[in-house]
Amino acid sequence: MSASREGLPPGSPFAEAATASTSLLPQGIAVGDVTSQSALLWLRTDGPMVVQIEWAPVAAWDLASKMATAVAPVARTPLFTTGPETDFTLAIPIEGLTPATRYRFYVVVGAKGSEGAPTEARAAARGEFTTLPDAKSHVPVTFAWSGDLGGQGRCRRGAAGYPIFDVMRAQQPDFFLFLGDTIYGDDLCSSPPNEPGADFRATTLAEYRARHRDQRGAEAMRRFLETTPVYVIWDDHEVRNDFAGPFDSQMSAGRQALREYWPISVGPDDSHRLYRTVRAGADLELFILDTRQYRSRNADQDGPAKTMLGESQLQWLLNGLTGSAATWKVIVSSVPLSIPKGGVPGVSGNDGWAGGPGIPGFERERQVIVDRILGARVQNVVFLAGDVHYVQANAYDPNWDGTPDFHEFVAGPLSAAPG
Repeated sequence: MSASREGLPPGSPFAEAATASTSLLPQGIAVGDVTSQSALLWLRTDGPMVVQIEWAPVAAWDLASKMATAVAPVARTPLFTTGPETDFTLAIPIEGLTPATRYRFYVVVGAKGSEGAPTEARAAARGEFTTLPDAKSHVPVTFAWSGDLGGQGRCRRGAAGYPIFDVMRAQQPDFFLFLGDTIYGDDLCSSPPNEPGADFRATTLAEYRARHRDQRGAEAMRRFLETTPVYVIWDDHEVRNDFAGPFDSQMSAGRQALREYWPISVGPDDSHRLYRTVRAGADLELFILDTRQYRSRNADQDGPAKTMLGESQLQWLLNGLTGSAATWKVIVSSVPLSIPKGGVPGVSGNDGWAGGPGIPGFERERQVIVDRILGARVQNVVFLAGDVHYVQANAYDPNWDGTPDFHEFVAGPLSAAPG
């Protein structure tokens, strides 16, 4: 697929496309699940289109721009076609990358011709990302984390939509951890004061898709996602408040919309799996938990049969903690460890790990994790959480020896009522 390159440096195609075209890519672009050698590029076209990604290291693009005879060593994906089966979204893998390298990419979009060949192809977006360092490299890593976007009527307002994304973008983190509640599909966004288009409660796939599309109308969010890799996990409001996956008829629709609208890698053996690890150099390994789709009902009495993670995910976490050679082991949980959270109308029991007087939580399974940390002497464990709409830092000393054994940091909301 080719397009006009008049007036541009050789090997530096489409440099005039500095930001995503709102006509061809109305929801912008996003880069996610970046590793030391790969990345996923997300996009959505307005109707069926043919798409190709071109990329090269930023240093190569810059050299080609300075030297009229130089050609950047551009790599290209195969052609992809967007269709209604995924609401015209794609998550395109970019592979064979070099660790700790800044890349620039261009999204080339063309109309689908009569025989599938692209016509009128042109650059629709430009973005950048940096691959993670390999597991042997000791290099600084900075990241931001939060959750809870557009809750309790505090939804997209004005062109920027959510100004906090411009604030985070100015900090230039290496990546962002989005700890769930990427939408509040079960809540209303009345207009005014919010932008029109989200004043309904989603219960179907089409409605969940519409709520995700509405979020991407925020220009600040689109700017952030063009240059900041993201690792996304869900919490409850991608479906409805405090839901327990196996027992909720709306879960599959909410999960499909989440996957369609975020760059989340697919597991080799389970296309529905969302939990995963991320290794960022020698000093950091992330364990991103899925606390929703395998959980028991919140109201079930706590005991050996009650689970938040499910047996497979729990064993994956325990084995990963004891086997990790990273200096810091960071467990990403959408719900907090010790803050009692739950008891909302219609959903009894606590939704977080902690229980309360006469209110069951998931404390037995939490204790299994704590026992592994202590028993295997796993050092430098940190939990990150969101969900409760306030900031808190906790030091835990479960063996009461006067020295904290691990810590938890709670952040959020991005835009929701204070907890």
